Amino acid sequence: MKIAWVTDSTATMDEEMQNHPDVYVVPITILLDQHEYIDGVDLTPAALYERLKSVKAVPKTSQPSIGTFQQLFEKLGETYDVIIAVHLSEKLSGTVSSCKQAAELVKIPVYTIDSGLISYPLTWMLKKGMQFAEQELQPEQITTKLESLKHENELYVLIGSLEQLHRSGRMNGLQFFLGSVLQITPIISLEQGQLNTKEKVRSKKKAQEKMINYLKTAYEQHELKEAFILYGLHREIAEEWKRTIEMEIPGLVLNCYPLGAAVGLHAGEDTLGISWFNKQ
Repeated sequence: MKIAWVTDSTATMDEEMQNHPDVYVVPITILLDQHEYIDGVDLTPAALYERLKSVKAVPKTSQPSIGTFQQLFEKLGETYDVIIAVHLSEKLSGTVSSCKQAAELVKIPVYTIDSGLISYPLTWMLKKGMQFAEQELQPEQITTKLESLKHENELYVLIGSLEQLHRSGRMNGLQFFLGSVLQITPIISLEQGQLNTKEKVRSKKKAQEKMINYLKTAYEQHELKEAFILYGLHREIAEEWKRTIEMEIPGLVLNCYPLGAAVGLHAGEDTLGISWFNKQ
């Protein structure tokens, strides 16, 4: 059985996935001052953050259209037997909805999975699906395993720009007030597909220490093998934090991955986060 793997541009594609012949990425649209940009095609994260310094209107993202998915699925139907689509959290975007509606319009079977995730954890789930396929599991079995696996993820973020998150509608006014006026740093978690405030602390340094403690607990309880550091624009800051964590948890494999433009639009260039799967 030949499977096509589809995801969206919020997934962080490493070199392996970028060059994989069976992986297809549907881009998110970014709206800046009435101009449309295709995420990952004509707008890099660095260019986005520079543009955000001068935009007048509230920046927005737009999910891929049903027609975009339908066109891709029809083309894939010419050479593949089945499509497995793994997308960012349905509670953060309508991408999953567009994908499901398009699937009803084509002949090729399409299995749509709401990962409940963003960035590299979403990519990691896609990779796990491909591993399951190599074990000759059927699409229904792969879907069931991935649906279960997404509940094993933990993701914590220090938002780089509370103002951007507030303007985009991802943070309410009270949370923004607490963070900006009272200088409280919220640790944001992604739980069941939506952003929540895990804890509020008095400084970024203390927030980073808290997040390392979350990781330590998971490492001890679940014997973690790897974790992912996520960042907005400044990889050097992520690498510095990586070295700090490696000193405290020497047995853990850590790699740094950019959040990408579509996510960075809401979170800001100074965003720093960490994620892992308790069942690997």
